[in-house]
Amino acid sequence: MKPGFLDDLQSPWVDSVFNTLTPEERIAQLIMIPVYSNKDQAHIDSISNIIRTYKVGGLIFFQGGPVRQAKMTNRYQAESKVPLMVSIDAEWGLAMRLDSTIKFPYQMALGGIDDLRLIYNMGEEIARQCKRLGVHVNFAPVVDINNNANNPVIGFRSFGEDKYNVTRKALAYMHGMQDHRVLANAKHFPGHGDTDVDSHLGLPIINFSRIRLDSVELYPFRELMDSGLGSLMVAHMNIPVLDNTPNLASTLSAPIVNDLLKKELNYKGLVFTDALNMQGVAKFYPPGVVDVKALLAGNDVLLNTMDVKTTIEEVKKAIANGEITQEEIDKRVRKVLAAKQWVGLDNWEPIETEHLIEDLNNPYAQYLNRQLVEASLTLLRNKQNILPLKSLEDKRIAALAIGTDKETEFQRGLARYTEVDTFFLTPTTSISELLELKQKLQDYDLVVAGVHRLNLKAGSSNFGVTAEMNLFLKDLIRSKPTIVSIFGNVYSLAEFESLDKADAVIAAYQETPLTQDMASQIIFGGVGANGKLPVTVNSAFRLGDGLTTQGSLRLAYSMPEAVGLRTQDLAGIDSLVRQAIAEKATPGAQVLVAKDGKVIYQKSYGYHTYDNQTPVLNTDLYDLASVTKISTSLAALMKLKSEGRFDENKTLGTYLPMARGSNKEGLLYRDILTHQAGLQAWIPFWKETVKKNGRFRWRTFKDEPSRRFPIKVADNLYMHRKYAGKIYRQIMESPLNEKPGYVYSDLSFILAPKVVEAITGQEFEEYLKENIYRPIGASTLTFNPYLRYPLSRIVPTEYEPHFRRQLLHGTVHDEGAAMLGGVSGHAGLFGTANDVAKLMQLYLQDGSYGGRTYIGGNTVSAFSKCQFCEEGNYRALGFDRPAKPGAQNSNAAPSAPAESFGHSGFTGTYAWVDPVNKLVYVFLSNRVNPTRENATLSKLNTRTNVLQVVYDALEKSQN
Repeated sequence: MKPGFLDDLQSPWVDSVFNTLTPEERIAQLIMIPVYSNKDQAHIDSISNIIRTYKVGGLIFFQGGPVRQAKMTNRYQAESKVPLMVSIDAEWGLAMRLDSTIKFPYQMALGGIDDLRLIYNMGEEIARQCKRLGVHVNFAPVVDINNNANNPVIGFRSFGEDKYNVTRKALAYMHGMQDHRVLANAKHFPGHGDTDVDSHLGLPIINFSRIRLDSVELYPFRELMDSGLGSLMVAHMNIPVLDNTPNLASTLSAPIVNDLLKKELNYKGLVFTDALNMQGVAKFYPPGVVDVKALLAGNDVLLNTMDVKTTIEEVKKAIANGEITQEEIDKRVRKVLAAKQWVGLDNWEPIETEHLIEDLNNPYAQYLNRQLVEASLTLLRNKQNILPLKSLEDKRIAALAIGTDKETEFQRGLARYTEVDTFFLTPTTSISELLELKQKLQDYDLVVAGVHRLNLKAGSSNFGVTAEMNLFLKDLIRSKPTIVSIFGNVYSLAEFESLDKADAVIAAYQETPLTQDMASQIIFGGVGANGKLPVTVNSAFRLGDGLTTQGSLRLAYSMPEAVGLRTQDLAGIDSLVRQAIAEKATPGAQVLVAKDGKVIYQKSYGYHTYDNQTPVLNTDLYDLASVTKISTSLAALMKLKSEGRFDENKTLGTYLPMARGSNKEGLLYRDILTHQAGLQAWIPFWKETVKKNGRFRWRTFKDEPSRRFPIKVADNLYMHRKYAGKIYRQIMESPLNEKPGYVYSDLSFILAPKVVEAITGQEFEEYLKENIYRPIGASTLTFNPYLRYPLSRIVPTEYEPHFRRQLLHGTVHDEGAAMLGGVSGHAGLFGTANDVAKLMQLYLQDGSYGGRTYIGGNTVSAFSKCQFCEEGNYRALGFDRPAKPGAQNSNAAPSAPAESFGHSGFTGTYAWVDPVNKLVYVFLSNRVNPTRENATLSKLNTRTNVLQVVYDALEKSQN
């Protein structure tokens, strides 16, 4: 199959342009000069001068930035007599040359992907980006078969060592680009995969037989040619079996280019030289001379011509000497012009530079990149199916970064799933430091090691793997369960002794934030492993190796596109939260949205307080206020229900000894949990402790802790050890409401810890952590966070002037919970949106998460149903539900279905679960900072309006 542009050789446009060209200008059409968008004005002007003076046919852009390149392209196209063919090396996307663009995986990583459609889509997207930037030729794919592990120039740029795999991937990439009118370019003919010399620096000699070249190196070229390959690039190599001229590169060899490629293989597409300033040719011939030799050998386009004037003069001499005919030059010029027409240069328009960066980094491309990385990551060891990690509650996990002393994206990714402690081993770590690190790691049940900052190219000092790193990892693998993820050239795996003895090994092929993100998700089962090794590394890790694991075990972290939504349709979330901050409804916030088990939106906004000193991070803890009710009391009661130890149809007195004999004894738990048992809304317990003069009664609080006053209520405020008993008595002695019906009450949830402790014999917080929080990896869900976390990670709430008279930072906002030592069932829990989401996902999945069931028997789905809707009480058991489904300014988003449930909190928090649309939504803020009198967040309806943005996006996706 011939390239499509050959149909245009005799087109009116080609004819009309050709007929305007002088003989010198025809020669110039075969010349492409190098251009840099990161150089100075002198360089920019010098290129203009060449274009105007000599009318060159094209440009190859090297390092720089997209906007600068676009502006230069616009200028040069306007100055050129014939539209310029613009080319670039974008093997892994524009990021190979340009900043501010998306870096797709290296071809070696793509070689590990089974799904060819993903690679086609990548070719398609790279073509879109090239066209957006005014680029017409992408010098990709590399079809060299990398069967030499020490290849210093190809290596990770190849799809691998198997000719069939290389060909399949190359075809998909090629078709993706050419189906969108960007010329693909197969390189480096006739095959640069089995060399140990970098042709940028010298001339490799290939001593293969013709049979070997035919069966291996030439195979992918032939297959791509048969499928309509638009162009290819000839390598600088000396191949005696094809041309035994000493020191002659294949680029300059007529037997290779003209006889083998054009005649024997009958290739009709455009033939490009490799760069003519590379030492493989440049050290043997001066500029101009090397160009004419390349033209005489049969190449159509001279790449990186360094002396245009001399080149044109040398070609004219060759024509005059009869070495090449004007007719042959004209034929090649027509081919170049036909290719220009095919890529759209007959209707050239200037590049629009506005929104260029956004367009090149569009969400579809970002999501495609995520899919490619996920599909490529290759799991090479998985002893006893250690991955994905199962029980988290019984594991102390160390996250070790080898090769760096800075916290890595991999470590941050692991920490999303459970608590991990971070350690570092640099190439310069001393022996004493190594021994100290080894000792520290002994305390851990599992070490997850990431190997970072490896050298990319073969032959560069063992890829940067030092003897110390090697020995340390070997010893670690021998002494402790160890998971190793190598973020670098896959051949570097051979540099680590005993790597195959590790409990799990992940080959990530390269080091980017995305590869580290996805590797961390594989370890915890957010996503599954599917990649296959495209090369043999050593006897332990061979071609085709790669184990599979299941994903969706725990939350995955992705993008709206992963669930069929569009990133731009969620942009309203940003606007709403920023409006709330601007109107001083809250100094900051965390927002998380998950759908179908995937976190598709996770962002932190603003600052801890209005002094704008500490930005809110995803890892910061907020006071959850009444979200505590569904995260603690209800979680425990539902678990006990599923175990047959609690029944909502029984009374408070059944479970709570102190209720017996009181007016609370006979209250049904079903009524209690739906707030219609007649309990008072709340009791201001703290007022009993204050005398008329504003001072505390002497047996209530002291400003220093002691045996009698051990309970910290706030900074410099400690409560009497027996005062909690008085709080419970106040509740028991309180009258019931005179009128029956719904009255939202904190009181039963204040009693809930005592109920749980009476049933289990275990302290409330420890019961929750042991049975739910630790197993699901929700390590930040905790009471009294000041005991475990630095204040810099805890967001302050109110400056409270009446009772505690201070800024509440690290201690609970709610007065009653504070007086119970910070531990209560109605308020007092702190946590991140990320960890609240894990619990809400467990509720969405009816009590299951991470491959285990924590609340069985369909208990969550039963508790989350409306209990007394007919009587006008819309609440579920413990959960809030939409009071008026479809209503504006209600307790739920207008589009939230009646089946959805959750809870809000006084401090500005909100957690919601929608089983119909499989949504989890968490909004955390400290709207009470600096005062609870600030009701702006509720007036703006920010919390429910943010969720409505998600519903609107869902609706758009279904239309």
